Amino acid sequence: MIASPCRQICDIHPDTGWCVGCLRSLAEIAAWGSASESQRQQIWLQLTDRAQHPCHQSAVSAPLKSSL
Repeated sequence: MIASPCRQICDIHPDTGWCVGCLRSLAEIAAWGSASESQRQQIWLQLTDRAQHPCHQSAVSAPLKSSL
């Protein structure tokens, strides 16, 4: 099972719409519980790219570690 990227830092960035803790959108957060393994893998892959976004360079203090 692929673990949730949630880091218990739940705040939505106003410019990107992504959580500053896990970098997921509200739709991805809501869908996580019923998402297939394939869908979860796709979300994790997107998080790596999102972590490089300028809006999140200072917001995310530690890199996300994929459970893939």
